[in-house]
Amino acid sequence: MPASPITTSVFDLFKVGPGPSSSHTIGPMKAAYDFRQRLATLPPEAQQRADGVHIYLYGSLSATGKGHGTDRAIVAGLLGWQPETTDPDALLKLLRDPSVTYPVPVGDQTIGVGPQQIHFERKRYDSPYANTMVLKLTAGEELLAEEEYYSIGGGFIIRKGESEAAADTQTVPYPYGTMAELKEQVTSHNLTLDEVLMANEMALTGRTRAEVNQRIDQILDFMHKAVRRGLRHKGTLPGSIKLSRKAPILFQQAKEMSQSSDSFLIFLNAYCLAASEENAAGGIVVTAPTSGASGVIPGLTFLAKHHFHYDRATLRSGMLAAAAIGFLVKHNASISGAEMGCMGEVGTASAMGAAFLTRCVQEQVTIGPIEAAAEIAIEHHLGMTCDPIGGYVQIPCIERNAMGAVKAYNAYLLATSGAASFQKISLDAVVKVMKATGRDMSTKYKETSEAGLALSATEC
Repeated sequence: MPASPITTSVFDLFKVGPGPSSSHTIGPMKAAYDFRQRLATLPPEAQQRADGVHIYLYGSLSATGKGHGTDRAIVAGLLGWQPETTDPDALLKLLRDPSVTYPVPVGDQTIGVGPQQIHFERKRYDSPYANTMVLKLTAGEELLAEEEYYSIGGGFIIRKGESEAAADTQTVPYPYGTMAELKEQVTSHNLTLDEVLMANEMALTGRTRAEVNQRIDQILDFMHKAVRRGLRHKGTLPGSIKLSRKAPILFQQAKEMSQSSDSFLIFLNAYCLAASEENAAGGIVVTAPTSGASGVIPGLTFLAKHHFHYDRATLRSGMLAAAAIGFLVKHNASISGAEMGCMGEVGTASAMGAAFLTRCVQEQVTIGPIEAAAEIAIEHHLGMTCDPIGGYVQIPCIERNAMGAVKAYNAYLLATSGAASFQKISLDAVVKVMKATGRDMSTKYKETSEAGLALSATEC
């Protein structure tokens, strides 16, 4: 058995929630909700004495949290809102008036939380993760309760005192931690990739096969609703950049050029931009594996459904293959822009998309081309910075999703050209390189808006 097997559910990787950032919006909302739940378990004496709730943000949560709506997400979590059921319009209205405070229940009383209680700390904080938030309950100067949370990408959070491994206490019938181990499970048990991933998912979630399939269908529906909304919505995106939406224009161009060989790419670009622009507007999207990269898989799956006419069963199999790649990157490197730069977000999404496409075309399921496609896609995102202008998930993020999808398509073509067995670099090897590259990359290029394109803000 692997020393540390993957026990992440498909539906933890593909999460539904409001944009624009899984690490800065969904993660903080979940952390604040957890803190709210813990306040309810405090001794009555401490609850009665409490008079303040304060939130301290560090790392890129502080550097780009305003543009990502981290403060609104925290208030939403403290109010008891959950990502999947949040009304994005209501979320955008939070904190518009700086004089308004929001009631957080602490025992029999409520404590008001507003902008004055959310502290964007620019000083260095000794933490094992780049995105750290500390929530405190106080009585005057006295600290009554404190919790520290880490937002590690894709909406995943860890509370201090818990490790990622500690949270993964479940067991699976076919454990693996690397692609080599996954291939060994497939080979030694004479199973397909689909069968291994489905059996593990059923064990993790307690869902039946039919229930897993139904939830995958729901996730695809959420993705495709985001695409459709983005194809309809016009105007400018929220924030100081005043970036105009492009997806409806591209979509119209694609329809007018339907007989051109270029129309296929224009349709794909339109679909990816549509979902990404909905994310940038704070709409409901699916982390795939993050909100910042939530245009790649929706765009590719929308194309696969409406242009290639794949049936639901084929789309589900492709989604499982995509999830396997996301699991491997998350487990062995990171999907966080604050840890890996954009290669951890769009790079991973591109690899997942390449795996999706490769699995969809297979009649006889073989894992070699799927691995090769994912490896090629990641390899050609190595070193990609995360340098959002103004801290908004807009420039370069939206177009980067479209580019990631095109790279995914080309990786799939290269991997299925009959030469997959000639690949010299394994997926495991490139993920190790990815982790090392992320570690060596300057912090300025990892979601802090301190370098790269972020310095072009004055030109926008």
